Amino acid sequence: MTVEELLEQYAAGVTNFIGVDLCEANLSGVKLSGINLSTANLNISNLSGANLNASNLSCANLNVARLSGANLDSANLNNSSLNVANLIRADLSRAQLRKASLVRAELIRADLSKADLFEANLSNADLREATLRQANLRGANLNEASLKGCSLAGANLEMANLNATNLSRADLNSANLREAELKQANLSHANLSGADLSGANLRWADLSGANLRWADLSGAKLSGTNLMGADLSNANLTNASLVYADLTQVTLIKAEWVGADLTGAILTGAKLYSTSRFGLKTEGLTCEWVDLSPSGDRSIIQKFDLEDPKEFFNETSPTIRIIVDAALEQEANFALAGAYYHIAQEYRVLKQPPSMEINRRRTVFTFRVDSDEALFPTACMAILPFRDAVSTQKNIYKIVEMLGKEDLPQLGEKTFHRLKQLTTLTQEAISQAKTIRQMKKNLELAAKLNFFRMPTQTILTNSSAQTLAVHYNPNFGKRFIDPADLDVGFLADISSESATSILPSLNMIMDFVKSFHYISQ
Repeated sequence: MTVEELLEQYAAGVTNFIGVDLCEANLSGVKLSGINLSTANLNISNLSGANLNASNLSCANLNVARLSGANLDSANLNNSSLNVANLIRADLSRAQLRKASLVRAELIRADLSKADLFEANLSNADLREATLRQANLRGANLNEASLKGCSLAGANLEMANLNATNLSRADLNSANLREAELKQANLSHANLSGADLSGANLRWADLSGANLRWADLSGAKLSGTNLMGADLSNANLTNASLVYADLTQVTLIKAEWVGADLTGAILTGAKLYSTSRFGLKTEGLTCEWVDLSPSGDRSIIQKFDLEDPKEFFNETSPTIRIIVDAALEQEANFALAGAYYHIAQEYRVLKQPPSMEINRRRTVFTFRVDSDEALFPTACMAILPFRDAVSTQKNIYKIVEMLGKEDLPQLGEKTFHRLKQLTTLTQEAISQAKTIRQMKKNLELAAKLNFFRMPTQTILTNSSAQTLAVHYNPNFGKRFIDPADLDVGFLADISSESATSILPSLNMIMDFVKSFHYISQ
């Protein structure tokens, strides 16, 4: 069929041209909206500026075809072959390109907004400054493609192959890149704010200067990655691998990275305000100084000598364990959730709920805190819903009182100042706990349940993995005792008497406190 015959029949209302052979045909500027060219041979044809809106080109061959400026809005190109095709500035918005082949295709400044490119092959394609907002590229092959300055906001790139792809200065805001392959990809100065990169492979990628604020990088592979100057504020790096990564002057303000592996990484100049220093692997870490100021303006600098980083960063998270001599029941679980919610409104350090281990006889609540200094004060709050709150707080008060009375000049002025500060923080927490108890916010329900009357133990573990039992109810494990007989009214004043608990020795307390890892002031 000739071009003239096709145009004549189309003008007469014929739209079905399945399998037509128009190899090397000149169809530039033609208007063929809604035409059916499924399985057609259009190799090396000229369709530049053509209107193929809502057309059917599924399984068609368009290799080396010229489609620059063509209108393919909502066209069906599923399983089509467009290798080395010229699609510069083409409109492919909402087009169907599922499993299409676009190897080495030119798509510079093309519009592929909301296009479906599921498992499409775009290897070595040129998509510079193209628009792919909310496009579906799940499982697509973009190996060594150029997407420099491309807009991919909200796009789905889950499990896509982006190895060695150029995405520098691309907009990937809120994009889905779960488990995507991005080895050696160039993402320098890219916008990945709010992007989901969980489980993604970013080994040896360039993320220098990238915006990764609020991004999810949990479980991501970032070994050898360049993150110099990147912004990871509020990002989730839980269990991420950052082995030998370059994190020089990276912003990690309020980032979550418990379980991250920083073995051999460079962290000099990182901004770490309100970022946990615990639960990290830091063997061979290089770090000369970090910025601890709230705004990252270097007003609070922590400098390190050769061995100092090992003391600042630690694999062990400080924890508070409350062991209850009973199994947690549903009603008690409900009451506890309400009590901790209201306590957290007054005491923000306790904003994270505890992890729980429940067996037939015991329940263990584990609270993680961000610093060793927070252990004693937070323990005073964590125990608040339980009958043993009074005796536990008394013990903690006596422990810090013992530290305050001790003559400690031999330990140096800095240590003495820190211990005084610890005493002040604990006293303030006990006073605040008393106020919360008097307000009785959600504590009345707990007071009526036997679970909260049962004997408890409270054990602190610092970042050096040293433990200190600050309370052990002598009735713990004595199941023949009726909990009603033990009731002393745990909403009573802190001065109320309760079961006597043995205090740890002064030497045990001193060893525990001296092994704290402090932030330099």
